[in-house]
Amino acid sequence: MKGTEFAELTAFMAVTRERSFRRAAQSLGLTPSALSHTIRSLEERLGARLLNRTTRSVAPTQAGQTLFERLGPAFQDIEGAVKDVGAFQTQPRGTVRLNLPRLAVHRVITPILADFTTKYPDIQLDLIIDDNITDVVAKGFDAGIRSGELISQDMIAVKLTPDLRMAVVGSASYFQHHPVPAKPADLRDHSCVTYRWNETGALFPWRFSNGDQSVEVKISQSVTVNDIDILCEAALQGVGLALLPESFVQPHIADGHLVRVLENWCQPFAGFYLYYPDKPYMPATLRAFIDFVKSSRPAL
Repeated sequence: MKGTEFAELTAFMAVTRERSFRRAAQSLGLTPSALSHTIRSLEERLGARLLNRTTRSVAPTQAGQTLFERLGPAFQDIEGAVKDVGAFQTQPRGTVRLNLPRLAVHRVITPILADFTTKYPDIQLDLIIDDNITDVVAKGFDAGIRSGELISQDMIAVKLTPDLRMAVVGSASYFQHHPVPAKPADLRDHSCVTYRWNETGALFPWRFSNGDQSVEVKISQSVTVNDIDILCEAALQGVGLALLPESFVQPHIADGHLVRVLENWCQPFAGFYLYYPDKPYMPATLRAFIDFVKSSRPAL
C-alpha cells in the first residue's frame, strides 16, 4: 500500500470516528480543507461515496460504515503497536486519551492535574468530557473513568474514590411555594429538572432505596438537559428539583442556596474507577498516568 493510500484511510477513520471534520483535522494536525480534499481523493479512488456531509453533521454511508468496521481492528492493532514502542522509553512521551464524565474531572483529575503535568512534561492529557456510556476501545481511547457499576467486566478497573451518593435538591425559594417531599412518590407532585443522555435520548432514572424498599419514580420534568452544570443552575434558580451527585451540590447545600430532601432514600453506589483494556504491553505514557493516579487517590 502506498503512503498516500494509507494516509487517506487514516483520514477516513478519524472523520468517521469523530463524526466531525473539524475534530478529526485537529487530531491529525491538518486543516479541515486539507482533510476534506483527502477524503474526496479516497472516494474518487474507490469509486464510492463514503461519507454523507451536511453543514452540521458527518455520517458514514453504508459503504463507508462497512469500510470503517473492516478497517477498525487493523487500525487498532497498528495504533497499539506504535503505542507499545513507548513502553521502552525511559521518559514517557506522548498522549494519553481519557474519556470521563464531568463530575470525574472535578473529583479525580483537577486535583492532580498541575502535579502530573509538572512531573511528566512530555505527556499530553487529552481529556474528552463525556457523560454518555462510551466504548473506550472502539472510540480509540487509552482509558476511561466511570462509576464501577458501568464498567464492562473485560476491563481492568482501579478504584479511585469512595462510594458516591445522589442528592435530591431544590432552592430555598422553591420550597417557599412547594411542600417538602416526605417520600419518593411525593416527587410526582413537583416540577423536576433531569438529565437526558445525548446518544440514546433516555432520561436518567430517579431510583431510590431505603432498607428493603426500592422504587423508581416517574417524575414530571420541566427541563431536560445533558449537562449537570445546567441542571444545578436550574435548581439554584428555583425551576424545580434536581437529582445530582452529592459531592457536586454539597457546596450549595452548605451555603444554604440548595435544600436537600429525601436523604435517607439516597443510598451509596460504586465510586469512580479508572478502567482500561487488558493488553500484553502497556504504553509507558498510560502506565505513568495509572501509577500517578493510584498514588494520588485518597484512602479508600
